[in-house]
Amino acid sequence: MTSNPIDHITDIIDPGDALGEVLFGLIMALTFTVGARLVVNEEGLDTQELIAATIGCNLAWGIIDAVLFVLGTTFYKSRRLRLFRQIKAAGSETAALEMLAKEFPIEEAPFSAKAGDADALYRSLLTLACRADPVKASLSKGDLLAAIAVFALVSATSIPAVIPFFFIDNAHLALRTSNLFLIMLLFVTGYAWAKLSGGRPFYAGMTMTGLGLVLVSIAIALGG
Repeated sequence: MTSNPIDHITDIIDPGDALGEVLFGLIMALTFTVGARLVVNEEGLDTQELIAATIGCNLAWGIIDAVLFVLGTTFYKSRRLRLFRQIKAAGSETAALEMLAKEFPIEEAPFSAKAGDADALYRSLLTLACRADPVKASLSKGDLLAAIAVFALVSATSIPAVIPFFFIDNAHLALRTSNLFLIMLLFVTGYAWAKLSGGRPFYAGMTMTGLGLVLVSIAIALGG
């Protein structure tokens, strides 16, 4: 059985994070195309400039998001290493258990755990931490591949935004088609999000579409 590109991406990066990057890229692309439509009557539409700006913006934000992902991953690993060292240096078992409970709160889990079960979990984690040895908090090959995936997802969302301009001679019609493609992809993103999380796909798709358009409106209103 052959796997598709989506399976490869979700093997590298969390599906929720991947869809979040797609949503971000779509909003960036829509900010340019919808914004262009608002000023087209006053200044005219330079399609070449719009294509370059849309692709350039998403490429730039793809790079920025990838760098932020690397920084966030490094911070997360360093924080975990710091916690490990603090547990090792804790003056008592009670203090170590309090650190673990603060770092991994059961209250945030999607289930109701009994106090005794929670205590058993923290004691198991404490035993593991006390017996284990620290490792260097360095980036792995998987982390770098995930950063590349982040860049690719944000950058790729500019493609459906510019494709209509290569096949439709009428610039105004191409712009409307571009906006329609991106809005449809907002719906698809929300639909896929619900399918992965066990939500209501159609409702999530409509919600994501509405939310995306609201965020685009805010970006345009603020000069983004």
